[in-house]
Amino acid sequence: MSWNVAWSWQADARLATMAAVEGGMVVSSGLDLILLESDGSVRWKVQVPFKVHAARAVQGSIGLLAAHGFYIMDSSTGVLVSEGRSTPGGFSDLAARPGGGWVLAGRKGQLHLFSNQGRGIRRVDSGPVRRLVGWLDREHLIWQDPEGCLWCGRLTGDDKKRRIEDRSWSWCSTLENGRLLLQSADGGLWEGVPHPFGWDQLERLESDSLEPMDAVRSGDGWWVLGIEGHLVSLSTVRNDEDEERPLTERMNLGDLLVLCTPDAMATATRDGLVRRWTAPHLSEAEREGRYKAVAEAAMARNWEERRQMFLRAQEAEDLGKVSLAIELYEALGRSEDARRLLGRIKEGDA
Repeated sequence: MSWNVAWSWQADARLATMAAVEGGMVVSSGLDLILLESDGSVRWKVQVPFKVHAARAVQGSIGLLAAHGFYIMDSSTGVLVSEGRSTPGGFSDLAARPGGGWVLAGRKGQLHLFSNQGRGIRRVDSGPVRRLVGWLDREHLIWQDPEGCLWCGRLTGDDKKRRIEDRSWSWCSTLENGRLLLQSADGGLWEGVPHPFGWDQLERLESDSLEPMDAVRSGDGWWVLGIEGHLVSLSTVRNDEDEERPLTERMNLGDLLVLCTPDAMATATRDGLVRRWTAPHLSEAEREGRYKAVAEAAMARNWEERRQMFLRAQEAEDLGKVSLAIELYEALGRSEDARRLLGRIKEGDA
C-alpha cells in the first residue's frame, strides 16, 4: 500500500530548515518561523532577527541555531524563552540530550552542553564535527567528523571519546531507534546498529543506485530522499516492488525531509513547497505517534510548572520566607531542601 500527499503548503520565502514538532513541523522561511499543525493549519508565525539554519524540538521546546547563537523557543506560543548563547564561529548542529538539556556542535571543534533553559554547562573537546548522529543512551553520543569517520563520546564529566572504526562514510543518517543508514565510499548503502566500540550489526543493502540527501525510519522501514528529489522506500526496493516509486519520480520533492509521526513525514523544496505524506496502512502507528506527541507536550507543561514552583521556592528562601519555601520544596518532593531549612529554623531557635 502506498503513501499519499495529505496536503501541501507554500512558504513566502526560501526555506532554510524544517523540523518535526508534536506531530506537525516548524519551518524557517526567510526571517519567519512558522509552526504547521498536522492538518496544515498555522499554529503561530513569528519573525526572528536572524535566519534560523537548524532546529530540533523536544517536550514543548524548540532549539534554534541562528547566526552565531543558540536560542530556545516555546513550541506552544512561539515565544523565545532564552536570551540566546553564542560562541566564536557559531554552532553547526544541535540535538536534545536524554533526560533534558541540549548538546551543540561548535565550529571550533568543541561540543557545548546546555541545560533545558539554555544555560551553558561545559564544553567538551571533540574535534571538528560534520553532524551529530544521535545518542546511544544517556551518556554516549555519536557524531561524524568531516572525513566521514564515526566517533563516540562518553559525556559524563570525565569526558572521553574514541573512533568507532577506521572506515569513513560519505553520508550517514541520524540515529533512528538505534539504527543508522550509511553510504560507503563506493556508493553502497548499509544499515547498522552501533555500540560505543563498534557494531552489533552492519549489513550492506541491495540498492547501490541511491544518492541520499536525508532519510527517516517510519512504521514501514527506511525512506530515503535522493539527490534527484525522489522519495524511495528501501523496503520496497529490497522486495523488488515498484508500486510506490512512480508517485515520487514525477515530482521534485526538494532536499528537506522529516518524520512527523510513524505514519506521517514531510518533504520540502528550498523554494518553500512543503508536502505532508501519510500512510493509511499505518494508521495505528499514527495514533500511537499522536498520543506520544500529546504526552510529551503534557510532560513539558508539567515540567514548566515545576520549574516555576522551584523558582518561587528559591525566591521565598532568599527573601527569608522560610515557611513558604519549605512548603514549596515539600510539594516538589525536594525533602533535603525542606530539611535544610527546618534545620536553619531550629538553629535560629537555639
